[in-house]
Amino acid sequence: MKPWSLWKTLNPVLCYLNLQKSIQSKILRFLKPEENDCPIMTINALSDLTKITNLTQESNETCCFPPTISDLLNDEDMLYTLQIKLDPCYPTVKNWRNFASKWGMSYDELCFLEQKQQSPTIGFLLRNSERTVDQLIDLCKLYKRVDVQKVLSKWVNVEWRLRLHNNFKSSV
Repeated sequence: MKPWSLWKTLNPVLCYLNLQKSIQSKILRFLKPEENDCPIMTINALSDLTKITNLTQESNETCCFPPTISDLLNDEDMLYTLQIKLDPCYPTVKNWRNFASKWGMSYDELCFLEQKQQSPTIGFLLRNSERTVDQLIDLCKLYKRVDVQKVLSKWVNVEWRLRLHNNFKSSV
């Protein structure tokens, strides 16, 4: 089992346990009887309950699986941007070929991707769709592709979180 796939399976479990401990402590604080032991909800108790709900939502959103390249493939605007940045072949700029060979694609596979009508960047991303976007960002750092790194980081921090938030709201 690859280390990142192990992380992918353990991450939700660890997040769930941390979330459970956090929620449990908040609920215990919430359920402590007040001095008058009256069953009426106070404004403080309601605000505490709201905080617990918000904490649960934030924890669920931030500790879920990190975005994978397959998630990235669902965003056409992002794909187009990556194609523009990684498809061109300049002798001094690291492109999709360098990324693909670093992740283990053979010379024959690289040549095959170049011959297809589809963008070679998309072919490379499809082949590595199970990897995380963070791994792709690390690859950008390795090859000093700050332009691609910034685009990917922005996508993870803005677009991906927004999608998670919207998906969470629609499921509730």
